Parts: sequence; structure tokens; C-alpha cells
Amino acid sequence: MDQRVDAVIAFMKANLHQKLSMGEMAKSVNLSPPRLRQIFKAETGVAPLPYLRALRIERAKELLENTFLRIKEIAGSVGMSDASHFVRNFQTAFGVTPARHRAHYFHTKGTRTGRRKRNR
Repeated sequence: MDQRVDAVIAFMKANLHQKLSMGEMAKSVNLSPPRLRQIFKAETGVAPLPYLRALRIERAKELLENTFLRIKEIAGSVGMSDASHFVRNFQTAFGVTPARHRAHYFHTKGTRTGRRKRNR
């Protein structure tokens, strides 16, 4: 893979919590935004901003599964300040809302390890 694309991906991962523009990403590897978009899409099959969105949603999924942070806190920690926008993006990516994903994950995790919820 082109080293500049690798560098931009590393830049994205290091700055998931911040609002990033094409200009900032391009500047990080001394390219113009259109040239970065062209190279990035040729190497990954997707433009930089959708790639960044996918990284953010994947990280959010990890946080939902491994922390007890609120949905709004997770959205903020992956650079999405609007929680409703985050929920829509997550649902588009995974077919369920973040809250349902978390509930399903913990329910199936509990039954996989032999632990079941008790009805009280």
C-alpha cells in the first residue's frame, strides 16, 4: 500500500476523537485534498471520509462491547458530537441501534460463558 495512505490511516486512528477535514488529512502527507482522495480511493476502494466514518463506527462498537460509557459519551469519544447522527450511522452500518447492539452483545456473551440472567 502507498505509504501516504498508510500514514493518513494512522493519522485518522490517532485522531478519531477530533473533527478531521480532508484538508487536514491531506496536509499531514503533503498532498492536495483531491490528490489524496484519488490515491486513497485507488488503494482502499473508498474515499477518505467514508473510511474515517467506518473507523469511528468500528471503534464505537468496541467501546459499546467493552465499556459502560453512555451512548453520548461514546459518540463524543469517536469524534461525533451529535448523538442522533451517531445512532443513525451506527444503525446503517450494523442494522441495529447502539443500545440494542450492546444489549444483544451482553446477552449473548452471558449465555456463551454459561452464565444466564436471572429473572427476579
